[in-house]
Amino acid sequence: MAKTRTTYVCSNCSRQVAAKMGRCPNCGEFNTMQAVVEEVRKPSPKQVTRTAGSMTRSMPQRLSDINMDAEERMRVPIEEFNRVLGGGIVPGSIILIGGDPGIGKSTLLVQAAAEMAQQHGIVLYVSGEESQRQIKMRADRLGIQADNLYLLTETNLSTIFEHVYELKPTILIIDSIQTTYAEDVDSSPGLVSQVRECASRLQGLAKSSGISVFMIGHVTKEGNIAGPRVLEHIVDTVLYLEGDPFQSFRLLRSVKNRFGATSEVGVFEMQGAGMVEVPNPSEAFLAERVVNAPGSVIAVTMEGTRPLLVEIQALTSPTAFGNARRTPNGVDMNRLLLIGAVLSKRMGLKLFEQDIFVNVIGGLKIDEPASDLAMAIAIASSYFDRPVPADIAVIGEIGLSGEIRAVAQLPMRLNEAAKIGFRRVVVPRTRRKIDDIPDGLKLIECRNIADALRAVLPEETPKG
Repeated sequence: MAKTRTTYVCSNCSRQVAAKMGRCPNCGEFNTMQAVVEEVRKPSPKQVTRTAGSMTRSMPQRLSDINMDAEERMRVPIEEFNRVLGGGIVPGSIILIGGDPGIGKSTLLVQAAAEMAQQHGIVLYVSGEESQRQIKMRADRLGIQADNLYLLTETNLSTIFEHVYELKPTILIIDSIQTTYAEDVDSSPGLVSQVRECASRLQGLAKSSGISVFMIGHVTKEGNIAGPRVLEHIVDTVLYLEGDPFQSFRLLRSVKNRFGATSEVGVFEMQGAGMVEVPNPSEAFLAERVVNAPGSVIAVTMEGTRPLLVEIQALTSPTAFGNARRTPNGVDMNRLLLIGAVLSKRMGLKLFEQDIFVNVIGGLKIDEPASDLAMAIAIASSYFDRPVPADIAVIGEIGLSGEIRAVAQLPMRLNEAAKIGFRRVVVPRTRRKIDDIPDGLKLIECRNIADALRAVLPEETPKG
C-alpha cells in the first residue's frame, strides 16, 4: 500500500502548512486552507536517469551569443486588445484574463477568437461552462462568422489535449481554468492542486508547440483571481476586465506582461453588438459633462502609457450625524481622507462638519496621486458652491504640507488636454522649464494648494 501525505494549502496565497488552520499564517485570510493528499513515492532509477539526462541537455550560453531575432507577433484585429498585449500575441505565450461574473470576458474572447481565426488560422475555443449551442447563440447575436473557429465543450484536460494534437490550432482558449481538471490529480476541479497542475500542463503545451493559450479565470469577492497565487506566476500575461456593471464602459487592464508594458489599459463599451472598442476614451468620458457645475473638475490621469481625461465630482453637505461621512467611488478612501485633512488643516475649510462624496464619472477607478489636486479643487468648489471654469484641467499630487508635487509624463498629459479642447491647465511649479507646451495651451503653475484655489476660484480667498 502506497504511503500518502496530507498537507494544507491556502487557496488565496498558496502557502503550504503541515496542519490545518482556521486562518492562513501568510495572508491572514480565514477558511482558505484546503487539504491536499499526495502519494509519497520514491523515484525509479529510470526517472532519476531521465532527470539527470535532461539537466545535461540544457547548456549555459554566452549572453552575446544568444540569437535575438525578433519573433513576429500575431496582431489582434481589435486595436484596444492589441494595445494591452503590447502589440500582439507572442507565439507560445500563455495569457490569463480575470474579471467579475458577467463583465464580458467570454464575449470579448469570442469576438477576438473570430477575428483571429480569419487572419491567423485555426482557433479552438474550449468551454467548461457553456454548451456549443449557447456559444453559437452568442456568436449569432454578435454577428460573428468564422470558418476556422472551432467550439468544444469539455473539462477533461487529456481530452482537450487530444483535440489540440488533432486540430493543431494556432490559438487555444480555455473558459475557464477553474472548471478544467486532470484525471490523475485526486481533487475536485477548481481546487488548488487542480488549477496549478492544469495551468502547468497548459504552459508546457504552449512552450513546446508554439500555441498561444488564453485562460479565463474566476475572481474572488475581493477581486483577485481565484486559485493559487502561483497561477499568476505561471502565465506570461495577466489581464483584468474591469468596470461598473451599471455602466457601459469596460477597461481591459494589464497587471503583468513579460512581452510589453504593465498597467496598460484598453477601453471598450458594452453594446448590443458586443464589446466595441473606444478609440478616444477621453471624449467618451466627458461627453455628458455639465459645464460650470460646482464640484466638477477635469483630471488628466495616466493609464499605462495612455493619458485619460476624466471628470471628478465632489459634493459636500452639512452632516446630520455626529461623525461626518466620507464616501469615495472610484478613488481610494485613504487618499480622500488625506486630501480632506490637508484642506482642513492648511486651508481652514471646516470639513469636519461636512459629509463628503467623491465620484469618478464612467465607472473608472483612479489610483495615481496625480489626481489629488483635481479631487481637492472639486471638494473646495462644492464647499464654496463656486464652479471651476470649463476650460481648465488639473494635474498635480498634493503633499501633507499642502505643496503640489511634480508628476510623471507631463507632456503627454498636456497634449491630450489640448487635443480635447482645454485652454488652461493647472500644473505644479517646478525648477525645470516645461518644454513642448502645445500651441494655444496656457499653464497655470502653482506651488501649493492655496495658489491653485486662488487661480481657479478667484472669488474665494481661503487662508494659506
